Amino acid sequence: MTTLPDLNSCDSATFVERLRGIYEHSPWIPERAAARRPFANVTALKLALQDVVSAATLDEQLGLIRAHPELAGKAAVAGQLTAESTSEQARSGLHLCSAEEFATLHQLNADYNAKFGFPFILAVKGPTGQGLTRQSVIATFARRLKNQRADEIAECLRQIKRIAEIRLNDLLAVPLAFGPAIMQWSEDLAAWSDDENALTCAYMTPAHRQTAAQLLEWMREAGMDAHIDAVGNVTGVYRSDAPNARTLITGSHYDTVRNGGKYDGRLGILLPIAIVRHLHQRGEKLPFNLEVIGFAEEEGVRFKSTFLGSTAITGRFNLSLLDQTDADGVTMRDALLAAGHDVARIPAIARNPADLLGFVEVHIEQGPVLLERDLALGVVTAIAGSSRYLLDLTGLASHAGTTPMTMRKDAAAAAAEIVLLVEQRCAQAPSLVGTVGQLQVPNGSVNVIPGACKLSLDIRAADDAVRLAAVRDVTDGIAAICARRQIEFTLQPLLNASAAPCAPRLMQQFGDAIERAGLPRFDLLSGAGHDAMAMAAITDVAMLFTRCGNGGISHNPLETMTADDADIAARVLLDFLRSYRA
Repeated sequence: MTTLPDLNSCDSATFVERLRGIYEHSPWIPERAAARRPFANVTALKLALQDVVSAATLDEQLGLIRAHPELAGKAAVAGQLTAESTSEQARSGLHLCSAEEFATLHQLNADYNAKFGFPFILAVKGPTGQGLTRQSVIATFARRLKNQRADEIAECLRQIKRIAEIRLNDLLAVPLAFGPAIMQWSEDLAAWSDDENALTCAYMTPAHRQTAAQLLEWMREAGMDAHIDAVGNVTGVYRSDAPNARTLITGSHYDTVRNGGKYDGRLGILLPIAIVRHLHQRGEKLPFNLEVIGFAEEEGVRFKSTFLGSTAITGRFNLSLLDQTDADGVTMRDALLAAGHDVARIPAIARNPADLLGFVEVHIEQGPVLLERDLALGVVTAIAGSSRYLLDLTGLASHAGTTPMTMRKDAAAAAAEIVLLVEQRCAQAPSLVGTVGQLQVPNGSVNVIPGACKLSLDIRAADDAVRLAAVRDVTDGIAAICARRQIEFTLQPLLNASAAPCAPRLMQQFGDAIERAGLPRFDLLSGAGHDAMAMAAITDVAMLFTRCGNGGISHNPLETMTADDADIAARVLLDFLRSYRA
């Protein structure tokens, strides 16, 4: 068996030969990486090889892509693939394609080559290394065929690097102590959904309660004292033997958006559970209590109120929200009572800040920054503040054929102008973004001028002054547009969350742990809101981001990450905990 010490000590020719199968027919990659020896760990070796690919010329990169075979292509049928490619394609059952599947792949290969001039590359062993289904391969193929050429070159190179990572794991017998369990638990939780065709887990639905029960079971099995509190948070404590130990909290949310992804929020619960299980199995205790919290609600899907779980922990839960209703007229209070919770106990959930060391959250990035830099992990500098509103526009419904254009009070036309205003104003600062994510014409008809329109407004920035200035300009613009178009409007605030800077001392300790793992430290802003924003009201916070695949897509079924990235994130968090300095 090849080992890292062998690769570090052998001559360059032997180094290249032993890594010959890692990058398809491209010995120049290990040749250039050999000069960076010795490698402190396998992660550093992987990174060195990836850096060679990234630094190569476009012609070299295209040559690398073209060195790969078509999926289920002629070379595969003729048995002319490398041993590595043969094994990988077989893992996804591509050698067992039906006549229809083979014809589909043949046509996709032809269309792809005609559009891009190189073969479609996909790490068919997938995020877990266990293999994608043929249906998933075909669906990914069809989706990526719509990409632009430059984007597809970048994606092919990322897939090649993933293929190389899996092959190196096999060559060096790299154990993944945490990643496979985290990925499997994510799959297990995704089986419970409010929607049988997609992952939706809204607050206090049956799927939400099943998810909580499963998290509770896993926490207890891992060695934690665990319970579900009055707001639905699943809380587990791995207690220290140290007298008067304070508590470091970690965790994230387990609710999802509609038609969401498997890792948003849930990664930050499952990953520390895996770590605690590891510590418990070793009989290892920390000098502080480690509390893992699965926050019951962060997304605001059912009752339009976000951060219900974390605001309860901070003692800032607004009890008037209990009277809010969902789309079916069910109040939050009734939903909690139906689930067996005592709402009178919600205030008692609040933690004493004096008992806390801090709050750290591991979260999938939900964006492409780490992906584009070939980095598995990043240290979050701050979480952008957010202002959210619902806007109701009321015009006059009238006949589409008989009402002159100059006499219309078209609510949808006003909404369209507002959408463009948000886009134009929020493009004026680097960290500023604005989104109209909901837009509807209630009871609209093809031959009726819209008399009403409803839309949402979400404005975010890392700098609160920048955000609030944009909010003022947009709301002033809405008033001007509506006055000119003779439209009445109401603007309902949903959320006004201040930006939350991360604690430099915690950021530094995360950065040190990342570097000890063999990765460079990289800092980035979070444009998405997280429970850490709420927790910042009572303690220092920090966040560790993991790479998000599929172009950085999140809040979407295509949201993905790899077992390797989950594993190194867990190892970094474990190192952070063992090395923690108050």
